[in-house]
Amino acid sequence: MKRLSKISLKGFRYTAWIIAAVVAGMLFPKAFTSWGSFDLRNKWLMLVIIQTVMFGMGIQMKLKDFSGLMQTGKGVAIGLFCHFSIMPLMGLLLTRLFHFEPEIAAGVILIGSCSSGLASNVMVYLARANLVLSVIVTAMATMAAPFLTPLLMKLLAGELIAISIVGMMIEIIKIVIVPIGAALLHDYLRTANGKGKNIVYLLFAIAIAWLLFLALGGWNYFVSTIHNKQILQSIEICGFLLAAVVGGVVYHELSRTWSKLDSIMPYFSMFGIVYFTLVTTAAGRDNLMEVGLLLFISSVIHNGAGYFFGYWLSRLFKLDKNSARTIAFEVGLQNGGMASGLAASMGKLGTVGLPAAVFSPWMNISGSILANYWKRRPVKEEEGSNKTDK
Repeated sequence: MKRLSKISLKGFRYTAWIIAAVVAGMLFPKAFTSWGSFDLRNKWLMLVIIQTVMFGMGIQMKLKDFSGLMQTGKGVAIGLFCHFSIMPLMGLLLTRLFHFEPEIAAGVILIGSCSSGLASNVMVYLARANLVLSVIVTAMATMAAPFLTPLLMKLLAGELIAISIVGMMIEIIKIVIVPIGAALLHDYLRTANGKGKNIVYLLFAIAIAWLLFLALGGWNYFVSTIHNKQILQSIEICGFLLAAVVGGVVYHELSRTWSKLDSIMPYFSMFGIVYFTLVTTAAGRDNLMEVGLLLFISSVIHNGAGYFFGYWLSRLFKLDKNSARTIAFEVGLQNGGMASGLAASMGKLGTVGLPAAVFSPWMNISGSILANYWKRRPVKEEEGSNKTDK
């Protein structure tokens, strides 16, 4: 698939930028926390950047990717079970083993509780494993994250930091579901019939009107007159979902004018993650000086456990070898951008967000090494379970 080969960004170049961001943040922390009176960790700036990252990832997802769900149901169920059990529990185990301070420990559990990211699809593609299964597991894990990530954080990290299940669910919808939904809407419009397009553009007009109403004083009116927090949260989420419609339609029209837009969006995602890594490292430099080595060791153990248990539990559940390799990547590779975005929304980028800044570079390095190892050792044709494994 050409779209995945482009995302690989020519081997280790992406990882090299991440490492360069870590080094720059460590050497010049004051230069990357604020510029004059402007805080580079500003909540709204962080939200826009992480949404851009997720949108760039979402552009690589297609609605047709979900079409293989019925054929890969068993593998998807195993992948989701392994991902949302092995990685959070390994994160908890590592916090007990290394005795991190509460907010950093919460960050280790957080990255273990996030969904898998697009990097797993790239590694599966490079390894020539079961790409159909990989794409569907990533998509389903992303859809499940608003429910499972807050629940896991409450259960495993609730004693470390204050966790609001509903609040975190809303943040995940904002930073993950909204931009990916906008990207999938763009994909839908490319092949939609006239009636489907008319419905979308009618919804687009309604969304524009509603968002203008909120911007011109409607939101302040609701805040001053509605004292029920749940109702306000519902209005907020409605606004973000309608913004996804606007974003998807606007991007679709821009892509029709500029055909290369889809191909450069992964670079916007790369820039966003590099920015997060740079600012997180700068904000948490002092903490990194104290626990950086332990965090790196934790990342190696956490990541390795994901590969190991993901593969062998899949084999235990009778998945073929190519599918087991796929699940290994889906379990071992976490969505570091999502973890960083959630940490930023908490205002704890320099502590809760620190593990994501350390874990992400190693995940890309180890994933590339494992993918190339398996690529040189292809599974024999008779060991594949069906055509969807190719």
